[in-house]
Amino acid sequence: MRLKISHTTEYHYEDPVQYSLQRLRLTPKTQPGQIVRAWATTVHGARLEAGYTDHFGNHVDLVSTNAEQVAIRIVAEGEVETEDRAGVFGPHQGFVPLWLYLRETPLTRPGKLVRDLAKSASGENELAHMHALMAAIHETVAYKPGETASDTTAEQALEKKQGVCQDHAHVFLSAARHLGLPARYVSGYLLMETPEQTASHAWAEVHLQGLGWVGFDAANKICPDARYVRLSTGLDYKDAAPVSGMVLGHSAETMSVAITVAPAGQSQSQSQS
Repeated sequence: MRLKISHTTEYHYEDPVQYSLQRLRLTPKTQPGQIVRAWATTVHGARLEAGYTDHFGNHVDLVSTNAEQVAIRIVAEGEVETEDRAGVFGPHQGFVPLWLYLRETPLTRPGKLVRDLAKSASGENELAHMHALMAAIHETVAYKPGETASDTTAEQALEKKQGVCQDHAHVFLSAARHLGLPARYVSGYLLMETPEQTASHAWAEVHLQGLGWVGFDAANKICPDARYVRLSTGLDYKDAAPVSGMVLGHSAETMSVAITVAPAGQSQSQSQS
C-alpha cells in the first residue's frame, strides 16, 4: 500500500517570542515494513539548526527562532509504501542494547493496577500472552480524548479507565516490562476511515524470542498492518514525540495540528483543530 501523508503543526503566540527551540521527529525511515518514496519537512517562522540520528535511531531536526516571532508553522509530508507483516518488525537493530528497553520511566512505572493487569493476562506462549494483554488493555481503558495529558502515567490511565493511544501504549509498555519483556513506544501514522486527523498515532512493540520486535496497538486491538507508518521509537512518549521543545518568555501559546493520511492518488483536504 502506498500512503500519502501530510502533518502540519502551528504555534501562535499572544506576544512575540524571543527564542524557541523545537525538536522534530517527523521523518520516517525506510525499514522493515515500509519504504519512504518521498518526504520533506519545511518550517516557516523558524530555521533549521541541525539534523542528526539519536541513540534510538530516529531522525531528529532541531529548529529555532531568535527573533521576535508570533507564529511557527511546521509541515512534514510525503509518500510511504507499506506492507502487512502482521505486526512483526523483526530482529533488533541499532546501538541501543535490548536490556535498555526493560527500564522503567516515570510514565511507565508499574503500580498495583498495572501489576494486576499483567497478572490477569495469560497465554500458552509469549506471543499469545501479549495478545491477551493487548485485549485486556483495550477492554479496560476506553478510548476517550481530552481526559488525559502528555504527562499522564500508565497507572493513572488505568485509574481513569480511559485515555488515548498514547495511554494504551504506556500501559502496554509498563505491563510488558513488568513481565520481563523488552518493550518500546512507537510514534507514527495510521490510515483511518476519515483521512483528516488531529493527532498522530502511537502503539507498542515487544521483543519476543524467535520473532524479534512485534507491534501491538491496544487502542485498536490489532497488530500493525499496511495501514501503519512508523516515525520514531523510544522508552515512552517523551523519547518519540513528533514535536517537542521549549520557549523562552511568558507569552500564551496555542497549538493546532492537522494530519491527513490517505492512499496515494486520493484527494486530500486538511482540517485545522
